[in-house]
Amino acid sequence: MNLAGMRVIVRRDLHDEDANNYRWTDNEIDRHIAHALKDYSEAAPREQKATKTTTSGSREISVSDLTDRVMVEAVEYPAGKFPKCYQRFSLWADTITLLGAHVPDGSNACVYYGKLHTLDAQASTIPAWHEDLVVTGACGYASVEWAAFAINRVNTGGSVAARELLAWGSGRLAFFRQELKRLGRQGRVRVKTLYMPYSEPVNKTTDPGP
Repeated sequence: MNLAGMRVIVRRDLHDEDANNYRWTDNEIDRHIAHALKDYSEAAPREQKATKTTTSGSREISVSDLTDRVMVEAVEYPAGKFPKCYQRFSLWADTITLLGAHVPDGSNACVYYGKLHTLDAQASTIPAWHEDLVVTGACGYASVEWAAFAINRVNTGGSVAARELLAWGSGRLAFFRQELKRLGRQGRVRVKTLYMPYSEPVNKTTDPGP
């Protein structure tokens, strides 16, 4: 599905299909789709792998060229081993620092990361089974935005129309966020090693004194 196709579905769900009297402009609909897509990408980013050349004697690896990066999941070094050799690491800004026993010698490392999904005039990277979820989020954002805009404005449906649209949109957003939480990488239990930033363990048997 491309952006135009998703826009059509969002308008259909919002009952905003009269081209001569749209409630939302195309630009507004696209903005709400982009908002929902960003939220979705944070919960379920597009999985990517990048091969990076290390610097001999340096534990630092720059990831500044990994555009639209949401997170870094794992770092493999040295690359190409079986089983794979994953390293503990910390990430600050655009620099990964390896914290394991291996000091890079200039050979390759592999960085496993997540990036924002794309949705444009040609295609999208959203899995087909999650397209309706992004539509739900976009509808929720559009409804809440219009309800806020309608405050203290005259409309043919009266003040009740804005309240009902706000309630409907809030319900859509609640469902959207609930599903993102269920899908989210932070809420999943994984049978694997988690690569958290390193810190020295606290020795509970030593009395540091006064």
